[in-house]
Amino acid sequence: MGLSIWHLLVVLAIALVIFGTKKLRDFGGDLGGAIKNFKSSVKDEDADQNGTPAAKGQRKIAKHPGKPIEGKVTAKHTSRQKKKV
Repeated sequence: MGLSIWHLLVVLAIALVIFGTKKLRDFGGDLGGAIKNFKSSVKDEDADQNGTPAAKGQRKIAKHPGKPIEGKVTAKHTSRQKKKV
């Protein structure tokens, strides 16, 4: 007495007749966006609890802290540096 594929197809056909394809497409997009936002907020909350940055653009903590980080050093102007007049 479980749901078979035929039961699900009948329910889908009835939903198509009642709501139409445009409303169902919009509903699916909204549901997908909500799930995506929920997953990202859970991921951000887990990262906040672990003390690691989760936002895009932030540097991740190195897995191997004993190894040097390779990269290019560039000079930045900071407010502490004296400006030339």
